[in-house]
Formats: sequence, C-alpha cells, structure tokens
Amino acid sequence: MLLKTNNLKFLTKVKYFVLSMLMLTSFTTMAQEIIEEKKEEKKVEKKIDPSQRIKLDGVAAVIGDYVVLDSDIDKRIDQARAAGQSLEGQTRCEIFGSLLEEKLYMHHSVQDSIVINDAEISANVDQQINVMSQQIGSLEKLIAFYKMDTEQELRDEMYTLNRGQRMVQLMQQKIIEELEVTPEEVRQFYNRELKVDPPQFGTELRLAQIVVIPETSPEEVQKVVDRLNEFRSDVLDNGASFTTKAVLYSEDSGSKSSGGKYTLNRKRPQMVKEFREAAFSLEEGEISAPFKSVYGYHIIQLEKIRGQEYDVRHVLLKPKLTNADIAKAKEEIENVRKKIIDGEISFADAALEVSDEEETKFEGGQLVNPETNDYVFPLTKIDTDLYGQVQALKNDEVSPIYSESDMYNQVKFKILTVTDRIDEHEADFAKDYLKIKELALYNKQLEVIGKWQKEKITETYVKINGEHRQCDFQANWLKKEER
Repeated sequence: MLLKTNNLKFLTKVKYFVLSMLMLTSFTTMAQEIIEEKKEEKKVEKKIDPSQRIKLDGVAAVIGDYVVLDSDIDKRIDQARAAGQSLEGQTRCEIFGSLLEEKLYMHHSVQDSIVINDAEISANVDQQINVMSQQIGSLEKLIAFYKMDTEQELRDEMYTLNRGQRMVQLMQQKIIEELEVTPEEVRQFYNRELKVDPPQFGTELRLAQIVVIPETSPEEVQKVVDRLNEFRSDVLDNGASFTTKAVLYSEDSGSKSSGGKYTLNRKRPQMVKEFREAAFSLEEGEISAPFKSVYGYHIIQLEKIRGQEYDVRHVLLKPKLTNADIAKAKEEIENVRKKIIDGEISFADAALEVSDEEETKFEGGQLVNPETNDYVFPLTKIDTDLYGQVQALKNDEVSPIYSESDMYNQVKFKILTVTDRIDEHEADFAKDYLKIKELALYNKQLEVIGKWQKEKITETYVKINGEHRQCDFQANWLKKEER
C-alpha cells in the first residue's frame, strides 16, 4: 500500500523505528551489499561523511550480553551504502542508536528462548553468496571485495549478520504478534490522524503471469551426464586432477577459479539439498555419480572430513538449449496467449494448464508481493522491469510475450495480466477501511514497541562509553532520571 502524504502526525513516531528497520534490510538485500573499508568520523554528531579518521577499535556500548564496537558503527554505515540505502540527514549517533536497539532485541530474544532456525540462516547465506558471486564475476572476486582472506571467513561473517537480524525480527514479531485493532480504534485513528486532511492512496495493481520454460532435450541431458562420467573416470582411472577439471570445464562461476571448492558443515546446511546429500554420502577421495539440481548436473569429490566440516570440489555442467527447444516453448506461450484473447480459456485456467512456475500456477498465476506477502503491488514500488511491462495494461488485458533469463534458466517466456487496478485516490473511510485499519494497527504496534523498549532499557544492563555518551538519544540509553 502506497501512502502519499506529508500530513500524518503519527508518522513522526515512526522515524527512529524505520531507521532501525532500514539497517536490517540487508537481510533481504544482501545480494547488493558490498562492504567497503572501515572508516570513522571525527565528531559524534557530524553528518556521515566519507572523510573519516582511523583509530583503534574500542567498545562503544554494552547491552546485556552484547557488545557494540566502534567498528560496528562504521560497518553498518558501509553496509547501508552498499545496499543502496540513503543516509542523508542521518547522524552517526542515530545509527549507533539503531545498533543499540538491535542488541537489546537480541539480548531479550535469548532471554525469552526464541528459537532460531540455523538451517534456514545457512541456506540464506548460501543463496546470497551464489547470487553475489554471479553478479561480481566469481567467488574469488567477492572474497577480495569484502576484504576477507577465505570463503569460510566470508560465510561466517554473513552468517553472524543474518542470524542477528533474524533474532531481532523474531523478537519484534513476538512483541506485536497478538495485537489487533477494534473497529472503534480504527475510527478513532481515522478521525484523529486522517480525517481533516486525508492522504492520497497511490495506484495499486493485482498481477498474474504465465511462465513457459524451454525444456532441454533428453539428448542434451545425456551429453552432459556422459561428459561428467568421462571426467569422473579420468580422475579415478588415470589419476587426472579433479581441480583442473573444475577450473577448465565447470559452469559454476562462483567456484571454478578455486577448483570448484566448497566447505560444507553438517550442522550449518549450505547448498541445495541434492548437493548436500551427495556430499555427505561420500568417503574421502570418493567421487559421486552425476546428479541433478536446479543449477544443472554435478559431480562431487570429497577431499577431506574435518569433524563436522567437509571439503569438497565439484564440476557443474548445464545442458544446452537448442533453437528448437526455445522455439517450441515460444510457440506454446503464443498459442495460449491467443486462446486467452479469443476467450477460449481464462487466464487463471491457462496458468494452471501450461505455466511452469510452480509458485503461481495453482493460484491462477497470481503474483505475491514479497514485501507484504499479499497480492497487492503499489505501482510506483514495482520492480523497474515489471513496471514497464504492466503500467499501461488495463484490467484483464494480456501483455505481449516477454523473454527473460535468471540464475536457473537461460531463457523463459512469460505473459502478464492485471487482474485488478485501483487508481490513485483520496482516502475514504468506507472504501479504504482495510488500508486505514492497517495504518491504525501499525500505529498501535509502534506504540507497543516503544513501550517495550522503554521498559527493557530500564531492566537491562546498559553501558555507553566515551564520546558516545554525548549523543542526544531518542531512547533513554543513558538512564537519566525522567522528569
């Protein structure tokens, strides 16, 4: 939901909560995040500036069982910049304050015995590293860009960051999970905050798509399997180097320069399920048979087992799509588009019948907004490429055929439709009740979170050191007596 307004008084309470949450968004935007050199500013309240002096790292604060270092502030600034987040108008003290809030949530998530799914964290890290390696060109370049010495050091850093952010998110969810607003509370909120000068709600769309992915022929798949078996036999029978095979032939850009090497940990699952199962089934020196994953076909050699850690190398090959494979897929989506336009089949039924996108085909092709987990897309917040494809579409109009590629598919074809469009309009209590209810609930959540923070700061051991005590905090981190 896009809210276009400058006159919501309650939004002034959001500023520091949003600042804290802004710093947490690297959990979902890590693929864009490249950490720069650590730097520090000379003055506490100075606006963030690239020219900063270097000093020995020190303890800026202690919150419960957690420590905030001076370097953590620099790192957070670098992370936000690298993720494309604007820091204009934000002081170093404000960012320091957001770190204090995070540590407060983390400390109490442990106190409240909140369970963190470490397998999920590891899977996120694995996905982030794969995506970033492809974007920057190789895993080796990624490690160098992050100024790390080894892949494992990079993985450990990202794992720690992701885990901490997940602790914060789950603690916040626990605080507000049972909150609701009554119709009377919604009415009072509207009368108090919105009625006099109603905001504008931006244009919103509900979108659906049908995706057709070309299938590689059995002959091309067999070529890849035979090639991998040749590599395997050459290593086992002739003593050839598996590392050399990976460097010369692997299509995994993230590992080929290092000879296809990865280090897996049984307690912190990494890589896709098929890869892990194959790796953990091997003995040292053994090479797996070719197997399939979403990335293509692999063989794995297990080099060394070190407790829970497995050093492996792999070769990835991807079956090639022929022009005939691509033409067949395009013809299929052309035919289904014509049938929809001619009224022979509905878009939803066509999605169920022909779409290769498992996430949407059973919902009529309906797209889910990843930020809100509902079907509504604010027009001005839609991905740039998607915006160009749908912004001019009318309700139930079918788009032209678009060709795209992703990390799994060399090419795929799609068509889109707008299942519902709500144009920009002034907020109305009756028509926009659900949106206003959402704002009222959000306002209530902010109030409850603010109250929780105030109480927990009082109860928790907090020590702010040195120059950081000069910060003008919004929260009472210095535990001054309130008047």
